[in-house]
Amino acid sequence: MKIWIDADAAPNDVKTIVFRAATRLNIETILVANQKIAAPANATTVRSVVVREGADQADRYIVKHGEPMEIAITADLPLAGDLVEKGLMVIDPRGEEYSIANIASRLSMRNFMDELRGTGMVTGGSAPYGDKDKKAFAATFDRLLQKGIRHFAKQANAE
Repeated sequence: MKIWIDADAAPNDVKTIVFRAATRLNIETILVANQKIAAPANATTVRSVVVREGADQADRYIVKHGEPMEIAITADLPLAGDLVEKGLMVIDPRGEEYSIANIASRLSMRNFMDELRGTGMVTGGSAPYGDKDKKAFAATFDRLLQKGIRHFAKQANAE
C-alpha cells in the first residue's frame, strides 16, 4: 500500500497528518511535484519524486504508478477523476472523498465555474484552509487508511 500526495499545493497540515500516520504504520508515502518537497528527517517511509517541468507531469506520474486501493491526496479534480477511474481512493485536502458516485458531478461543476470565470461573472476562490478543513481531512484520511489496510491485509492473506 502507498499514499500518493500531489504535493505542489498540499497544505503543510495535510502533509504533517500523512507523515505521522505513514511513519507510525510504516506505509510508503510519495510526494510528487515539479520541485523537491522536503520530508521530515524522521519520516523514513516518505520520499519525494521530482518530475520534469511541464503541465500535468506530476499528475501523469501518479496516474502511471498508483495502484487500485492506494490512497491519493489531491485538490486537482481532473487528476482525481483519473485516479478514481483507476481504482485509487482519492481525498482532497479539505476532507472530501472522490468516488465513482461523485466525481462526474464535481468535474461538471468545476468546468461550469471555469466557464463563468472566463466570462468574468465569478471572481474569488476557495476560503482559506482552516481547522475545520484539517479535522475533516484527518477523519476522512483515517477512514480511507483503515479501509486500505484491511484490503491489503486481506490480499496478503489470500496469497
